[in-house]
Amino acid sequence: MPSIIVLDSLSPDGLALLDKAAAHGITYEVSTGLSGAALRDALAAHDGAICRSGVKITADALAGNTRLRAIVRAGVGTDNIDKDAATRQGIVVMNTPAGNTVSTAEHAFALILALSRNVAAADASLRGHRWDRGKFMGVQLAGKTLGIVGLGRIGQAVAERARAFDMRVVGYDPFLSPERAADLGIELMPKVADMLPVVDYLTVHTPLTDETRHLIGKAELGKLKRGVRLVNCARGGIYDEEALIEGLTSGVIAGVALDVFESEPCTESPLFDMPGVLVTPHLGASTEEAQSQVAVEGVGLLVDFLTTGAIRHSVNANAIDPAALEGVRGFLDLAWRLGLLLAQLDDGPPRSCSIAYRGEIASRNTRLVTAAFAAGLLQSAIEDVNIVNAEMLLRDRGIELVEQSRTDPGAFSSVVAVDLVSGDTVHRAAGTLFGRSMPRLVQLEGHRLEAYLDGVLLVFTHQDVPGIIGRVGTAFGVQGVNIAQMTVGRTAPGGDAIGVLNLDQALTDESLAAVAACPGVRSARVVKLPPAGKLPYWLANAAAASRSSRSSRA
Repeated sequence: MPSIIVLDSLSPDGLALLDKAAAHGITYEVSTGLSGAALRDALAAHDGAICRSGVKITADALAGNTRLRAIVRAGVGTDNIDKDAATRQGIVVMNTPAGNTVSTAEHAFALILALSRNVAAADASLRGHRWDRGKFMGVQLAGKTLGIVGLGRIGQAVAERARAFDMRVVGYDPFLSPERAADLGIELMPKVADMLPVVDYLTVHTPLTDETRHLIGKAELGKLKRGVRLVNCARGGIYDEEALIEGLTSGVIAGVALDVFESEPCTESPLFDMPGVLVTPHLGASTEEAQSQVAVEGVGLLVDFLTTGAIRHSVNANAIDPAALEGVRGFLDLAWRLGLLLAQLDDGPPRSCSIAYRGEIASRNTRLVTAAFAAGLLQSAIEDVNIVNAEMLLRDRGIELVEQSRTDPGAFSSVVAVDLVSGDTVHRAAGTLFGRSMPRLVQLEGHRLEAYLDGVLLVFTHQDVPGIIGRVGTAFGVQGVNIAQMTVGRTAPGGDAIGVLNLDQALTDESLAAVAACPGVRSARVVKLPPAGKLPYWLANAAAASRSSRSSRA
């Protein structure tokens, strides 16, 4: 008889559904506030678990667990769950991506309004028996410019509300097409830095990643429009809290509203004592409606999985037949790396992409390979993207993805070729496998070459004239950068050429500038790829998840 443990407080509507699940032979218990050995023991005694953000399900909490088959997060973010550890043990992790969209967007806009009219400070003053009308002069929203970083469901909902207040909306999302942005009434910016001098308000709706951590830091203070107001209802750490203090002190920042913090729960912060600061304790999804929706959806996901084996909104793995997986495993890694590569070749948002298969690979399950490419393309911009949800997330952003196949062989027994259209530019890359598990780049921007698809790469375009390679090598030698491998592709002697260098260490801005300044070099760009053999969690342990799904249907 399957059993479920509820690890955080859940809406009564969700609990009512669990009561009805008894008809399917499912039992449940509620046990909140668990950690350490108590949490590990509780998880080991149940088939499914449902949580919110309060409990931390770490690798230690899952260690030795042979019973648990699924974890559902009643909410969007799953950073409180160790997905790698879960997948390694064949535990499916699912979330409820749509349930709190409106509530979070409304809270972000409530903070924008409250900052503009000094609501919290005025309320505290009047409760202190002071009538200080002049002290709390506000500003109106109409005619102001709102910048939004991250234009997924929540970011788009915020934009819709801003337009109702007659605000100009500008935004940045590396995977929102210009056509979709125009439909939403949003002016796309090519980079976040381009937004900073023009926005009166800035709100962020992205996951916390290496790219978004301290997106607004001390270096950005000099770029911000004086008097800007900043809002964060997404993830703590996207704004550098020390930089916020410095900006408020200098007057560059007129107001800050935070619903999330770098360390939570947060009950002490220098920001709490500063004027112009409004804080709430992670209330973005804390509405009766949102909690009801995510609870009902979450319970439904878990009950369906335990009774039928159905998997929806998985953030770590799909149910994949082991035989089909083994037939394309190496190509999943190749396509994923090609997606990571193309995502770093252009700062502009893609409009469309295509993937073409030629040779033996065309006769296999290429849909999985296409999904792996999409997952790599989106990985730096979207939280919890994998082969289950990547294509859907591309479509949500108005990006067309086309797949083509032909079984006749070319120069290699199998080739995966991808095109990415960004603005008026088409970026092209193609790869193949050496052996069963060694991805290689065999074409880039129309030039044939052979390069390893791992580690730190420098991609540079140049004139095909004598001395270029020597000058680049000398520049790196001066900077102390070691070149592990070099390959060059060209169309014709003396024409355009492209070089790919595999480097032993990350490049500093100074090192990159030294190469870009070499005579004959037209452009230089750094691409960071995972080490050789390092797989995404959804691929490294997909077979284990598949076994778990099959056992649930037995």
